[in-house]
Amino acid sequence: MGMCCSIHASPSENQNAKQLTDDERVAVSRLLHYLDNRDGVDFFSGDPLSSLATLVYSDNVELQRSAALAFAEITEKCVKPVSKDTIQPIIELLKNSDVDIQRSAGAALGNLAVNNANKQLIVELNGLEPLIKLMGSPNLEVQCNVVGCMTNLATHEGNKAKIATSGALVPLINLAKSSDRRVQRNATGALLNMTHSDANRKKLVDAGAIPVLVSLLSTTDPDVQYYCTTALSNIAVDPENRIELAKSEAVVIPSLINLLEPFSTPRVRCQATLALRNLASDLTFQSSIVESGGLPYLLDLLKSHSANLVLAAVACIRNISIHPENENVIVGKGFLPPLVDLLDKFDNEEIQCHAVSTLRNIAATSENNKMKIAQTGAIEKCKNLINKVSPTVQSDFTAFLAVLALDENLKPLLCKVGIIEVLIPLTHVNNIEIQGNSAAALGNLSSKLGNYDPYVKAWSEPDGGIKDFLLSFLKSEEPTFEHIATWMMLQLLESGDPRLLQLFKDTPEFKEQISKFAFGRNSQTEGSGSEADSLTYKSRRAVPALASRVYSYF
Repeated sequence: MGMCCSIHASPSENQNAKQLTDDERVAVSRLLHYLDNRDGVDFFSGDPLSSLATLVYSDNVELQRSAALAFAEITEKCVKPVSKDTIQPIIELLKNSDVDIQRSAGAALGNLAVNNANKQLIVELNGLEPLIKLMGSPNLEVQCNVVGCMTNLATHEGNKAKIATSGALVPLINLAKSSDRRVQRNATGALLNMTHSDANRKKLVDAGAIPVLVSLLSTTDPDVQYYCTTALSNIAVDPENRIELAKSEAVVIPSLINLLEPFSTPRVRCQATLALRNLASDLTFQSSIVESGGLPYLLDLLKSHSANLVLAAVACIRNISIHPENENVIVGKGFLPPLVDLLDKFDNEEIQCHAVSTLRNIAATSENNKMKIAQTGAIEKCKNLINKVSPTVQSDFTAFLAVLALDENLKPLLCKVGIIEVLIPLTHVNNIEIQGNSAAALGNLSSKLGNYDPYVKAWSEPDGGIKDFLLSFLKSEEPTFEHIATWMMLQLLESGDPRLLQLFKDTPEFKEQISKFAFGRNSQTEGSGSEADSLTYKSRRAVPALASRVYSYF
């Protein structure tokens, strides 16, 4: 508090002091007393605050400087919710033309803006306008303090929309290019805080944030790297923003991949991977990540001991695997073993879901890839885990098995490991996705199996076996379920296995239910619009014809 004390410290200042009003002299004296004996003093209310306010509204610039410096020091050591009587004088100091006052007032307001209630009050008291004006100051200290304050204000949800429409975005983007590292950190931090809603992200993009954030990916400062990668990751959530990012594709993808290197901090590597994941929601970026050499880095991250890094990497590779042309490349780079390992390596259902979904994508269009996946032990692992994982993971596991069950070469292995016995109980769970996926897997497996011993064996067991599963689906009044069950009955009957034909005939309910489908519905019911394109409508249309073919066996 040298500046406050120095009011009485030198002849020139003593001469200045003679010009003080009586109120100002009293305020200075009291303030010095409070500062020298500050234990238990609340500077944000009562006489201490009144003394500070007297200095703030003085015509004496030295007193104003002293007040600003006092506020800066006090708020550095004590931050709590304060009233407008504290904040309003500091905002007034921001409007002062004196650089020292601006610097100290910016620091004080930034300190108070750590508290949520204060963040809201500062904006309500029109604190944004002087802060924005001072972002154009030529003084780096002033810039640093006011942008730091803006960064804190932007963490409050209620402030973000107001900041976005206040005229602050363009100055913040300009200051993100500052040669001063502190200013740059605060500016990019503020921009990051503005990326948590789609409306604000759109305003940032319109204000020209993308080229600046992309250019800063090459900085050596870990904090700026983190703020920029995270901001870009958030911006890339929106499809329209990815179109804008595509204009910088030649720079943004290699720059993000470069940040996956081990020399980057873990949080930067994680956010860079998440940014790539969000970009890889589009086919263009799915290709460019592979073409730019991103796969080896993602493979390394999959083997990390950090669950956060693994989650980011497996989510990214899942999106990349959506592109059909990437499937064989991913397999060729050695991703299958670590992906299968992730099915049970971490107690993290997101990792499990992304891993098995990636395997499903890779298997979807290639018989060769299905076989390679089977050779990793993935089928056995799924079978052993499927009743131990959460319903969300079960849904993805069963969808994966349904894809594998399409491969004629894998059907014997699936039967051998006991997949049928595992799937049947899952057709009765209280989860429509798990039920449908499990039934689809059983149906796919039943087509052109060759040896139908496993289905005969599982006719009544477990949990009522194939019989009860099919009957429950036929009676479900759910068109998709009815479709699956009717189609599967046809596969079993067309197998030519007399045992299966007899088992169906021994259960009259099958003939009764199939008769309703074949002859009891108007198969010509037309749909319109989106209904005609829906899976439910298509199932409803398909069932009568299938049922007629099934009925011919009875």
